[in-house]
Amino acid sequence: MRIAVVGAGTRCIYLMDLIEKHKFQIVFPTVVAVADIKDDAPGLARARDMNLFVTKDYDDFFARDDIDLIVELTGDLNIYNDILTKKGKNVRAIAHTTALLFWEISGVSSLQEETRQRLQKKQTMYDVMINDMIQEDVMVIASDYRILDVNEPLLKKMGLKQEDVIGRFCYEITHHQSKPCSGEMHPCPLNQVLQTQKPSQATHIHLDKDKNKLHFSISCYPLMENDKVEGVIEVSKDITKDIQIQTSMMQQEKMVSIGRLSAGVAHEINNPLTTILTSSMLLQEDIEADSSMYQELKTISNEALRCRKIVKSLLDFSRQTRPAKVPSNLNHVVMESFVLTRKQAAFNDVTVEANLSENLPHVNIDKDQIQQAVINLTLNAIEATPAGGEVRLSTRHLTDKNKIEVSVRDTGAGISPENQDKIFEPFFTTREDGTGLGLAITHGIVEQHGGTIHVKSRIGEGTSFFIWLPLDTGEDDDA
Repeated sequence: MRIAVVGAGTRCIYLMDLIEKHKFQIVFPTVVAVADIKDDAPGLARARDMNLFVTKDYDDFFARDDIDLIVELTGDLNIYNDILTKKGKNVRAIAHTTALLFWEISGVSSLQEETRQRLQKKQTMYDVMINDMIQEDVMVIASDYRILDVNEPLLKKMGLKQEDVIGRFCYEITHHQSKPCSGEMHPCPLNQVLQTQKPSQATHIHLDKDKNKLHFSISCYPLMENDKVEGVIEVSKDITKDIQIQTSMMQQEKMVSIGRLSAGVAHEINNPLTTILTSSMLLQEDIEADSSMYQELKTISNEALRCRKIVKSLLDFSRQTRPAKVPSNLNHVVMESFVLTRKQAAFNDVTVEANLSENLPHVNIDKDQIQQAVINLTLNAIEATPAGGEVRLSTRHLTDKNKIEVSVRDTGAGISPENQDKIFEPFFTTREDGTGLGLAITHGIVEQHGGTIHVKSRIGEGTSFFIWLPLDTGEDDDA
């Protein structure tokens, strides 16, 4: 690694001594050029003694093809940002705050052996980070929140290039917002380090290049100079899968417990409800239809019927028997659901359309259960869509995921962000006549098929539900 240094003060001397004395294991750095506006700067004198290239104008570096890394040691952030804009594509640059790590991890002979070994490990870790060889997401951030360095795994995850990131604010890149993170639910670990001068940890939600939520465990480690935090090294670990697994396990445990409770309650309530309904209907037969008593009895009958509907939903929710899977054409299942829901759609003045992918591979499913799930989603979409709106059923083969997707989209009012995390919970509903079990039952059916269900919605822009079912067979649909 051939290094050019901007700023030939005592830090430059220290860097040259460090490179000369330290035994590097991964990279083998050497200083090849030094720049400083002061002709009597000590680093320039050392460079001349070593027959290195020296100059007053660091712009001379950009015309050379023998430089791999430019180290800015002036402490002037404007100079560092200027270097970033002018350097070649294959040339890296680090600011003085990042270079401080070299001072901290120098293996000078006066240190005890145990301390030297510990610092050499830090040196190796940083060398690996600079060369993008670790898979954790790493950034070096200045105290003003500007990104000084970033490794390749993080760049790939964000879908960005190094020149798109260096010099920009960290919260702008990882959170797509115009100010630093704050609050109890989203604390800024860099700000905590600045206040305490100690390492800090936090859990954040970042957005990937497709604006999908990713959960990260973030650790920040201070870079100190003269007892002041000049920046941090931020190491982020994607814990999205861990969060999803924990959430899924909690959901399953909750569903099992509520299912048992629901079955017991439903059986206990069903018999007295039948008695109430039968008695009210018999009394109605002996009373004139225009009587006020007749209307009261009719109200009792209607409410008893509504209770029976709720009881039936409870029983459906509690059963959730293991699916009897057979290779099936999912298009046929969706079309049957489409036919069964058209009358309800017409009654609500809502158009229902189907857009099914041709040559869809067969998938192992319990046709009745999957049909129940699709009908649940379709009826919910119809109820959520105002007159004149549209509901669209679609299927497609996700070849990159080896899954089949069924989607139900509506043009309704949408679901608020705070409710999107609750809609699959049993008994959660925003409808006055809803039981809050339809989506819980649908979620259970999909999970028992080894699939996943998720929702995308914005207020005023409608809602889309997506069911992904694993593809267990490569057979093509010949129908």
